[in-house]
Amino acid sequence: MRNMFLILLIPCFFTLSFARGLRQKAFVFPEPTANSYVILNPSKPLQLTAFTLCMRVATEETDETIIFAYCRADQDELNVWREKNGTYSVYFRSSSDGVHFTIPPLNTFFTHLCVTWESKSGLTAFWVNGKKSVRKVYRRGHTILSNGVVLIGQDQDKCLSGFDINQSFVGEISDLNMWDYVLTSNDIAALSEGYEVAKGNIFRWSDISYEIKGNVIVQPKNDYSAV
Repeated sequence: MRNMFLILLIPCFFTLSFARGLRQKAFVFPEPTANSYVILNPSKPLQLTAFTLCMRVATEETDETIIFAYCRADQDELNVWREKNGTYSVYFRSSSDGVHFTIPPLNTFFTHLCVTWESKSGLTAFWVNGKKSVRKVYRRGHTILSNGVVLIGQDQDKCLSGFDINQSFVGEISDLNMWDYVLTSNDIAALSEGYEVAKGNIFRWSDISYEIKGNVIVQPKNDYSAV
């Protein structure tokens, strides 16, 4: 969501029917659209004072694009972006007040990308293939609230609507995991190399609950055989 701030309490996703489990698979978003996305159903409420969010991402897009979107009460509760200027950013409950990082750009090959944040200090970082960016302080004392909708593929100007084709994600996403605490640097490095560490207690890719809308393809991560 950009340049919008609307309040409307709508718990949006509890009646949907979800598939489960994506071990060794990836979501392929083949083209820009305003109607293709994946809803992710968390294993526990996103009531967070800390988190680690990790995934493998491949994209050739160089313009503004959404990487992860969590909407609550028709506003951005937690969004991760690639900006028009090539920086990467995190936004809490805002479409303008984010924290920005200059990191190696995503590309046509899978990059292991993580974001960490904890409320007590506000320390926030991006991690690229196991290597940590400089840490920045963002929204110290903040709490991310639950009862929202998590999407990949689109930014939500309103929960499950208001999509902009020019901000849609094009590429592949795999191995998305999320924890309600900050992983150690050793754990993040191990994850980037394909090792299993503590199970994601919010999202765990191997048994993640999801629903596809529109033109999103599920494929094995490393070959072309049909699923």
